[in-house]
Amino acid sequence: MAKDLQHILEAVGMDDKEAALYLAGLKFGSAPASHYAKETGLNRITAYNVLEELVRKGYFTINRKLRSKWYAPIAPEYVSVEARKSVDALDRVLPELKSLMRAKFRKPRVRFFENWEGVKMVYEDSLTASTEILNFANSALVRSYWPHYDEEYVAKRVAKKIYLRGIAPDDATGKRVHGHDKHNQREIRLVSVKDFDFNNEIKIYDNKVSIISFGKGDSLFGVIIESKEVAETQRQIFEMAWRFAGKK
Repeated sequence: MAKDLQHILEAVGMDDKEAALYLAGLKFGSAPASHYAKETGLNRITAYNVLEELVRKGYFTINRKLRSKWYAPIAPEYVSVEARKSVDALDRVLPELKSLMRAKFRKPRVRFFENWEGVKMVYEDSLTASTEILNFANSALVRSYWPHYDEEYVAKRVAKKIYLRGIAPDDATGKRVHGHDKHNQREIRLVSVKDFDFNNEIKIYDNKVSIISFGKGDSLFGVIIESKEVAETQRQIFEMAWRFAGKK
């Protein structure tokens, strides 16, 4: 139990020596540095220096007795108050800390996936989306490569309640897929297959853009680009195309 208490005190800002001395002080109530040294196994000079630091931090008070210093810890309730102050302070600066992190990692992260197993990993990543998925796809093409696409991917997306808006060629498969939009939590707009017969699939979600190139051999691959700026630009392009696709 004592080790658990020490770990908790360390978690709220004390180091291992400070935590050990504070716990010893709760037993003593008030004692000279030599008693603390004996109880904790620290040498006397170290115990004295750490106790003085704890006084400076406000965790201990000093009483003078017979020309010596006696050290007494503050009540645990006050330690709790101080810990809460630290948490509150961290919460206040959290937005600034996040902005610093974003600045450091502004460089896009690009991941490349080869062959069909790699491509399926790109699809799996989209199932982590916390936003809706925006999608340019050829409904017939993906199902020719993945016959169980609806059962193995669409069903998972629906179960995770990830909504999708898509633009697809207006062919027989596109019409059939579009007919199940409501059941599959999506809205697909169809465009002229003559003018827009997509051979790649693009998904935009969170801060990511995934691209899948369908083809034989080395031409079958997937890419995930993780970048807020790239994703936002692709969203704008999609919205522009979405408006066009909505016109009859």
